Amino acid sequence: MEVFHLIPGQAPIRFNTIDRMPEDGFVWIDFTREQAQGWEEWPRRLLGVEVDLQHVEDSLSPLHNSFFDGTPDYDMLIFEGLGPKDDPFPLETRTAAFFMFERLLITVRAEDNLSFQLLKQRICGPKGKVPRGAVGLAYYILDTMVDRYLTVREVLDKRLTELQDDLLSPNNDRDDWRALLEGRRYARRLETLSEDQLEALDGWRRNTCFDWDEKLQVRVRDLVEHVTRVRNHASGLEHDIEAAVQIHFSALSQRQNEIMKIFTVVSVVFMPMMLLTGIWGMNFKNMPELDWPAGYFIALAMIFGVGVATFLWFRMRKFF
Repeated sequence: MEVFHLIPGQAPIRFNTIDRMPEDGFVWIDFTREQAQGWEEWPRRLLGVEVDLQHVEDSLSPLHNSFFDGTPDYDMLIFEGLGPKDDPFPLETRTAAFFMFERLLITVRAEDNLSFQLLKQRICGPKGKVPRGAVGLAYYILDTMVDRYLTVREVLDKRLTELQDDLLSPNNDRDDWRALLEGRRYARRLETLSEDQLEALDGWRRNTCFDWDEKLQVRVRDLVEHVTRVRNHASGLEHDIEAAVQIHFSALSQRQNEIMKIFTVVSVVFMPMMLLTGIWGMNFKNMPELDWPAGYFIALAMIFGVGVATFLWFRMRKFF
């Protein structure tokens, strides 16, 4: 647990614990999920506000989707951000819960949630800027989480584009479509995450118990626009991958058709030659051709002549 006393225009003050609310500024209490048992005692002790038990259970769940729910005393927002790795393969997520009171922000998160670490470095640095309230700080954290999605989006786009290019390359002798379909699942997962985030942010914007100023409303709309860009990009990647796989199988089918065409032509060319060979290979005593002095050479000429004539006929008909 970390406790921060934040006053706009001043450097944040960090405490190990807190007994009462300060007279100015606001307080941020940050819990890791492993140490968050009983965190609901803090708003009761500091503000006299009871937290809904279902909300407490939701905050302790590491698998909860992005979600908003509000009460007359506080807003609860659960937001699913990225894991600590910048590589989207595989796509890992970490859920964080935000409980916004009048002058108190309580967060419950995974220990390795990189966005919270980045935000603390940002506001505690020499050029750090402290927001004006608990809701503003929650926005700062959410903005950091969404920015990481924008960064990973570029990595995902580059990786999937390389897989598509390899798959559709005429010199590619590997069957990489399974890896591309795995990437499609990641893109679909990213699209689903973005849809849940948009629903949660829209619920927060519509049903918050606080009066937002125009500046905060503009920032949240900007946050929604960023998430929308991520969702649209993920949807576009998913469609591109589906199209690439379909083109791959169409090209593969075309190559197979060309191979079968060659086999068919070869079979038809040799068919009359084999017919003549079979006829002259029959063991009958009275075969006039056996008495011809040049019968052997005539037979060879006819066999190869029929084969060449059949081949030229297919060539003239542009079968190959």
